[in-house]
Amino acid sequence: MDNKLKINNIRGQFPILKKKIYKNNLIYFDNASSNQKPQSVINKIKEYYENFNSNVHRGIHYLSEKSTNALENTRESIKKIISSKKINEIIFTSGTTESINLIASAYGEKYIKKNDEIIISQMEHHANIVPWQILCRKKSAILKVVPIKKNGEINIDIFKKILNIRTKIVSVVYISNTLGVINPIKKIIKESHLKKAIVIIDGAQAVAHTEINVQKLNCDFFIFSSNKIYGPTGIGILYGKRKILKKMPIYKSGGEMIEKVNTKRTTYNNLPYKFETGTPNIANIIAFQESINFIIKIGIQNIEYYEKKLLNYLSNKIFNIKKVKNIGESNKKINIFSFIIKNIHHLDICILLDSKGIAVRTGHHCTQPLIKKFKINGVVRISLSIYNTYKEIDKFIEIINKI
Repeated sequence: MDNKLKINNIRGQFPILKKKIYKNNLIYFDNASSNQKPQSVINKIKEYYENFNSNVHRGIHYLSEKSTNALENTRESIKKIISSKKINEIIFTSGTTESINLIASAYGEKYIKKNDEIIISQMEHHANIVPWQILCRKKSAILKVVPIKKNGEINIDIFKKILNIRTKIVSVVYISNTLGVINPIKKIIKESHLKKAIVIIDGAQAVAHTEINVQKLNCDFFIFSSNKIYGPTGIGILYGKRKILKKMPIYKSGGEMIEKVNTKRTTYNNLPYKFETGTPNIANIIAFQESINFIIKIGIQNIEYYEKKLLNYLSNKIFNIKKVKNIGESNKKINIFSFIIKNIHHLDICILLDSKGIAVRTGHHCTQPLIKKFKINGVVRISLSIYNTYKEIDKFIEIINKI
């Protein structure tokens, strides 16, 4: 399988991997934050501005129609990779954060009432905590938090206990951005639907690393970002079931989302455009299709297989270092490894690694409640991708040993 993947050929598609950092070869282990972009994505952005830069959905001239068709082709590609039923269930936003805010504002404002309950988990990114706190304050609703176990897994038994007929929204992460732990999403969705609650899945860390089928999952919303799957920054994708999206009020107002406007009354556009206000991030959306093509060409199963092998290799190596403590010891995890070293601050570790050209992430990773659970002030996070190698891991282990 490793030979079939031809990792050197894959790495050759990423120009930044040739870069030297302080005279060292770049080793990029910060993929959970934003991974690198293949040349095809970079070229597509350049091609758009050089050859058919124009606004979309408004003009009937050649450039506008070409831009519109290219943007809508990306929407169609997204529909296919997550197995959505309808293309109008795919909405472009600025990122996972805006997607959650859209749901909290549009769905939450209409359907959440006093004493209704919303459930999140202790491992959520701040983007999946703060919007619900704000909504609950506005609506006098109740936010409930499912704790996690010592090994980093969500406590599904407690989840079942706090889930009840007053629960209206369950919003949980598919894969933890700090621990890499994979949540039992299908079970959470099934239990939630038994209580008539809608389910929002934060899939930001999932789409680039495992196969997604929203119909099989039967989630009500699934959200993710382009920049975490080899695509440009500033693009979010919100999948929602059509029957729910149709009933939701608008989120923002302005151009594109309108049908007719007069000085007394406005009617709104059809899906998905009623949620896409103003000029979109056209070049980056069009280029995002190239990152989807990149994944399809390699095969998501091949990516998942190789990244799991890398993670196992890293885990076996780092566990031999006595002062290293793994944070989140679950075996149900993917491509992410977080740790601390006794008596050394995580920021110092990051600075020392950076001096050798190794890019990792350190701190609380926008998951302060999770970090507090482990009674620490931060971790060093390594997040792997298809272009990482065993040799890079060996170099990392060598530096950690020296530290």
